[in-house]
Amino acid sequence: MRELLDKIEARQQLVQDTVERLREQIALLGEQLTAAESTLKRLQATRETVLEPAAEDGAPLPEPLPPGYREVLAAFEQAGRGLRARDVCQALDIGLEPSTPRAPAPS
Repeated sequence: MRELLDKIEARQQLVQDTVERLREQIALLGEQLTAAESTLKRLQATRETVLEPAAEDGAPLPEPLPPGYREVLAAFEQAGRGLRARDVCQALDIGLEPSTPRAPAPS
């Protein structure tokens, strides 16, 4: 019987340690979420502030970049340096083969 109680106690300690670790992770994620929400609010306010004069003047609002462009810009931003086309393709995981065969160069 003592052996069974020892196993239960060991298991209980293991689960308690897991609970504590998860609570720490939740607290950290909560802090990160709060920071991200704050940044998002600032960016939304900045966008509204920038677009307000354009709307008052009747100027057309700029079109947002399509997703493909945003992904390319994010790759450059993440690299923190200039990239060759090959590096961009690798960063976007789109392959390195040309999409269409190239015509031979005129002689």
